[in-house]
Amino acid sequence: MNELGIIKDGAVLIQDGIITAVGTTQALCTEKKPPLATVIDASGKAVLPGFVDPHTHLVFAGDRPDEFAARLRGDHYLDILARGGGILSTVRATRRASMDMLSAGAIKHLNAFLAQGVTTVEGKSGYGLDLKTEVKQLQVMRTLNASHFVDIVPTYLGAHAISEEYAGNADAYIQFMIDAVLPEVVSGELAQFCDVFCEKNIFSVTQSRKLLEKAKMAGLKLKLHADEITQIGGAELAAELGAVSADHLLQASDEGIRQMARAGVVAVLLPLTAFCLREPYPRARFIVDQGCPVALATDLNPGSAFSGSIPLVIALATLTMGMTTEEVVSALTLNAAAAVGRADTIGSIDVGKKGDLILLAFPSYRYLPYHTGVNLVDTVVKDGSIVFEAKERKPGPC
Repeated sequence: MNELGIIKDGAVLIQDGIITAVGTTQALCTEKKPPLATVIDASGKAVLPGFVDPHTHLVFAGDRPDEFAARLRGDHYLDILARGGGILSTVRATRRASMDMLSAGAIKHLNAFLAQGVTTVEGKSGYGLDLKTEVKQLQVMRTLNASHFVDIVPTYLGAHAISEEYAGNADAYIQFMIDAVLPEVVSGELAQFCDVFCEKNIFSVTQSRKLLEKAKMAGLKLKLHADEITQIGGAELAAELGAVSADHLLQASDEGIRQMARAGVVAVLLPLTAFCLREPYPRARFIVDQGCPVALATDLNPGSAFSGSIPLVIALATLTMGMTTEEVVSALTLNAAAAVGRADTIGSIDVGKKGDLILLAFPSYRYLPYHTGVNLVDTVVKDGSIVFEAKERKPGPC
């Protein structure tokens, strides 16, 4: 994660949205550049792969500022959920919302992500907890994926909480998700992943395993919300099932992390959630040192982390979690791409991958944490075309 493969005075050639050459400016301009190529002058600017956010809940309705205030007074996240707030509050609002309302809200978040250099984002359902609304959330993501510059990787998270209709009967709720919702998600090709909130008083390891095994048999890749609030063996379950990623991991055991490393499970760490909940930060230094690949994500959601701030993620990862700047860049690019199953097509500036790039307003990636909490993205290139500029500029000569 510390080896970025930097090319000084580098250049990238993109044709039909795909990177076809990478090297020095001199080599590409004299040997590779087509005569009618559009040239973007990046003099004095660092060029990185587009950022990937591998864990968000970007489609929802309603807000929860009163809950945030309650947490400031000392209320615990699980206590708020137990009395019908938290996720269940957002579920009620999302069930009432139309697809147009959900789309409008999600577009605002996607636009904000794009301005921060995010070119691919994972999005979860989980604010329906019923058939109709889970499908509705995923359909919104599919529509936006086809129309917005930011690519959306859809995840089915029906097991985000126990719905009010199944209160006190998590086993029956999991069976409902398996029997009624999962087949619709799969037949409609609405999701690429299945996720579950494996947590004390929500879904046990046994319940989580049951749903995830069925999802895997149905052709979905696996993710877990694992060991966020209590240590119940979510990391170990992720390793056992061969999940693509296990996310949160604030309370994950040492052995669970080691098992994830051996199984090649990506650890997706969410410092904004720990920050907003005032919980201990994920043990990034320990996880990296165990050989477990680490990705970083915002966890944008209306409750525990109502923020999609990539600059704040970078600041927290370096200043509170012991990560180097190079590790953070890897965690937001190639490792994040791996966490959404797309490391073969995005996440690095390599021949054959998509032409998703960002230009920083400074000459080095090292400014990312140094200019603390500030968005340094000057230009975003998606599939070889400029899709965002912080200010107007004139193309320079090659």
